[in-house]
This record gives sequence, C-alpha cells and structure tokens, in this order.
Amino acid sequence: MKITVLRTALAAMVVVGGVGSLHAESEMKNMRHGMGMQPSFEELDADADGKITPEEMAAQMQARFEGADGNGDGALSRDELIARMTERQAERIAAHADHMIERHDTDGDGMISPDEMKAGRDGRMFKRADTDGDGAISKAEFDAMREDMRARHQAKKAKQ
Repeated sequence: MKITVLRTALAAMVVVGGVGSLHAESEMKNMRHGMGMQPSFEELDADADGKITPEEMAAQMQARFEGADGNGDGALSRDELIARMTERQAERIAAHADHMIERHDTDGDGMISPDEMKAGRDGRMFKRADTDGDGAISKAEFDAMREDMRARHQAKKAKQ
C-alpha cells in the first residue's frame, strides 16, 4: 500500500511539476530548488525528521496538484496543465536572465552591453573550436564542437 501511494505521488509530481522543465533543467546547475522544479528533500520532509514518508510525499503532491488546479474542480484540464508549465518555464527563464546579468553586468547597471558580453570570453570558444588554428571554423570543427558540447551537457546531467 505504501509503495503504491509513493509511486502514485512521484508520478503525479512529475506530471504536474516536471514536464515543462526537461529542456531547461540543464541551463542552471545550482538553481533547481529556486526555480521550483522538483521539491527539495527538506520540502518533502514536512516534519523535518530526516525521512520522507509516503504520506509526506502524497501531501506535497496534493499541494502541487491543487496549485495547478486553477478552477478548483479537482481535475487538471489541458489548459490548466499548459498554464502551470508556462508559469514554471517563465520562472526558469527569469532565473536564467538573472544569472546572465549577474555574470556579465560588470558596471552594475542591471543591463548587459555587447562589450560586457565580450569581456569575459576573449574568443575562447572560437579558439577552442578552431582546432587546426587556421583562424576559421570548418564544418567538421563546428560539428565536433557541437558534439563536445552535447557530451559535456550529458555528463553534467548525469551528475545531477
């Protein structure tokens, strides 16, 4: 019985909270909790006893479900699911924008200029892609760069 409750709660949490987050999750490695994607251990452990029970999992799932049930009818319509996913995606995009400004806004004006974007890079990506050092990126070098980025993305994702 407890296993069934736990599995049901996990499945519902994925549907309600995780569907829209799949592609953007890799964008920000340390911002999962802040963007509200999947709840943290501490959020699930409601009584802070160091353990998550099936009841705590079910309560979290119910709260997330109720948060997505805009009209309160006890069911999630297509429109309610889309609204929730859109809201979560907007939160992720805002967090990513904040991160970019934090990282590149060297003059502290809250905006990024082209010079600020270039400042930290010094053409490193171009130099890394131009493996033969001829000052240009061939199709083969471009494809190799994309494959390298894909592999690093997969490795980072596997660590999470």
